[in-house]
Amino acid sequence: METKKVWWMIKKDLLTLWRHKVQFVSLIMFPILMIALCGWGMGGTVENTPVVIVKQSSGDITDQAINAIKSDKTFEVKDILSDPDEAKEMVDNGEVRSAIILSSNFEEGDSKNVVLYIDSSDQMTTQMVVPTTQKIFSALSEQIEMSKIASPNKNTNQLTSATQAIKLQINKIYGEIEYIDYLLPGVLAMTMFMSSMLGLGNSIAGERERGELARLFMTPTSVSSVLSGKIISQVVKEMIRAIILILAAMLIFNVVINGSMALLILVMLVSVLCFVGFGMMISATSKTQEDYIQIVMPIAMPMMFICGVFFPKETMPWILQKISYFLPLTYAENAFRAVMLQGAGIGDITIDLLILLGFTALFFIVGVVRFNRDI
Repeated sequence: METKKVWWMIKKDLLTLWRHKVQFVSLIMFPILMIALCGWGMGGTVENTPVVIVKQSSGDITDQAINAIKSDKTFEVKDILSDPDEAKEMVDNGEVRSAIILSSNFEEGDSKNVVLYIDSSDQMTTQMVVPTTQKIFSALSEQIEMSKIASPNKNTNQLTSATQAIKLQINKIYGEIEYIDYLLPGVLAMTMFMSSMLGLGNSIAGERERGELARLFMTPTSVSSVLSGKIISQVVKEMIRAIILILAAMLIFNVVINGSMALLILVMLVSVLCFVGFGMMISATSKTQEDYIQIVMPIAMPMMFICGVFFPKETMPWILQKISYFLPLTYAENAFRAVMLQGAGIGDITIDLLILLGFTALFFIVGVVRFNRDI
């Protein structure tokens, strides 16, 4: 082996990498992003879950319960209400994840009841909120009983005259959700997003690098015809892929789609158009397929964690939670979960669909404007 020539080959490749700033930045930033997001997603805990408390009586025990809930970092108390129906409606509408309803006889009755009314479509958040709530009221029950034992012959106040246990009833409004049920909508959105990205990279950036687009534009074919053909073919492929994924999940894992299949297909179509538009916008300015991949991967892969595909967004630092609202995958995932797990109707996901359509228009406008016909 000619050592000197091998060294020159290594030097040439490293200089090429240095000259391609996109590839060089991706080489540095991508592994840092992935390890940080994996650590936050897999090692993080669910915190600041939005809840409301229903307070139907006043006294020492009620105050202790409310203070215990407020002091636990798992919860973020949005409001304290007096009407249980209003609190349940807030959970149903997605304004909060759960409502903790203290019974009207929570202070004086022998039977003290608490109802945890929770949106169980977020399976991982439910797994954190339920045991935390059980722990809070179990500890409160122990404090009440210890207070009774400490002064058995004294005049007791409301706190020491309480019963031995507080009964906690858990009402999961969407029933028991398995992890595969929670995971499928996110995986569906992610699969459509990633395959759209890779497909457009080969279809536009790859053909540009191979010179196929240049030969195509030598024919009497307009830019709009070329782009329309590529977009429609990619949309058709992604719709077929998504339908196969859903059918496989239903057959293999007995996954049940609670909402309308027609509405689910509409969400799929809008999402695919948005993702294809994003891929076209990136590929329109990428000189080579390798450049395209180096741009897409540091954007696409972190989205899986930031947008809550595998883990709740609440496990992420607050700044990343805010960033998720500027990413289209967040709204596609929200719409998929609403239809597939909650049986949502078109009115429940209208905002998500409108935002996706807004992203779609933006991506296509930027992509068409920046598309270079003179390849």
